[in-house]
Amino acid sequence: MKTSLAMTLPDDCSTRDVAQVLGLAVRSVQLMVDRGELEAWKTPGGHRRIARASVERWLAQRQAGAVVVPGGSPLPDAAVVPGAAPPPEKDLGQRVAHSGNRAAPAHPQRQRVLLIEDSTHFQTLVKLLMAHSFPEVDLHVADDGIVGLAMAGELQPDVLIVDILLPGIDGATLIARLRSHPQFQRSRLIVVTSLEPEQRAPYAFALAGLPVVHKPRLVQELPGLLSECLRSVA
Repeated sequence: MKTSLAMTLPDDCSTRDVAQVLGLAVRSVQLMVDRGELEAWKTPGGHRRIARASVERWLAQRQAGAVVVPGGSPLPDAAVVPGAAPPPEKDLGQRVAHSGNRAAPAHPQRQRVLLIEDSTHFQTLVKLLMAHSFPEVDLHVADDGIVGLAMAGELQPDVLIVDILLPGIDGATLIARLRSHPQFQRSRLIVVTSLEPEQRAPYAFALAGLPVVHKPRLVQELPGLLSECLRSVA
């Protein structure tokens, strides 16, 4: 999905445009440029511009399982360093176990929120909001759609906060699966996205009737929505 969205970018993109398409913080995109993962230059007025072609290459390499190193050349995940054993491949169980920075083991008497979000910036922001406004609620985090689906089945969360643009399974497909499964009928869903309203049409099939928080408004809007959802399932 992100690859198709990248095609809507102009040939020369602003940092903010790229951040919105990738679902990342602007600072994260700036760091990608600094590391040489994206091709960029500055206009005479001092504004940074990023080549759309480099965004498409980055997405293609990520989807192919390659790691991009400074200079833009891909390094396969399975690359072997001389003298070192090849890294073991993680199965889904390992990915669930290592995903997400779980706040604490699930407590049977406490409400549970599962955040499915691949941006570390927004993961941190939600953690801070939860610690401040909902210290009595357990927060668990998955950083891709496949792990998120597995964790949802394991945890049976009261509320799921799901980004639309995710690696693995995109958020819209994940949401559609959750809404159609009797196991999750009790759970409430909140969608977060960097997409503007006019960019959400391809995901309308999954978003109908759900609260959607635009990421620039997350601090202002998420606490109230989350409080309402938690009360409704208490």
